[in-house]
Amino acid sequence: METQVQPEKDSPADLGPHRVRLTGGRRYRWCACGLSKRQPYCDESHRGTAMDALAFQQSEDITVALCGCKRTQAPPYCDGAHKTSTPT
Repeated sequence: METQVQPEKDSPADLGPHRVRLTGGRRYRWCACGLSKRQPYCDESHRGTAMDALAFQQSEDITVALCGCKRTQAPPYCDGAHKTSTPT
């Protein structure tokens, strides 16, 4: 099933990607609502909304671009959607 991620209206989500170094074997929680003050990671600010964080685990140490605009079709990774979409 494809996940459509849309940030909450008036969220503080960034428009561009977050380049981060992920550690292999570690679990992460990507902010899908756009409300977290720890972008791109979840800080539980989604409580009370219909959104939830996306938990994922990276298999190896790697630098990646995590989505900041929350419009990616490949969550949690940036797919360039910020270049062609406008904030809600």
